[in-house]
Amino acid sequence: MPGETDLRQLLIGMRPELNPGRYVFTTVAGGIPPGVTPVVTVTEPEGLTLVLRQEDAEAAGLKYDYVAGWLVLRVYSALDAVGLTAAVAQELAGAGMSCNVVAGFHHDHLFVPYEATHRALELLEGLSRRCAADVA
Repeated sequence: MPGETDLRQLLIGMRPELNPGRYVFTTVAGGIPPGVTPVVTVTEPEGLTLVLRQEDAEAAGLKYDYVAGWLVLRVYSALDAVGLTAAVAQELAGAGMSCNVVAGFHHDHLFVPYEATHRALELLEGLSRRCAADVA
């Protein structure tokens, strides 16, 4: 099944969902430490970035600065869709909120400041409702 590419349909159907827990970004020079199960990995010249549960990072003695909540946009977005990340980032930026986006094959994943997670969810649900109302 191909993913959605129409921006309006993506925004109307994004259905943001909160994953429970606190997530952190850290980096390691070697591979993934034993006992650590990241939800995201990114290989960079400076090291391997891991996004993982805060308690797993602490148990492994990994340092971090940023604690995030994890929202998933449940709409099945195509990888070549244009504008979803920009629209979401603009909505959150308007509220002074950072957003780190990771695209999975099926969905987009947003990491926002943990203390603002529920506000981010409200903002994105509001954006979705406004787009749906524009169609009606």
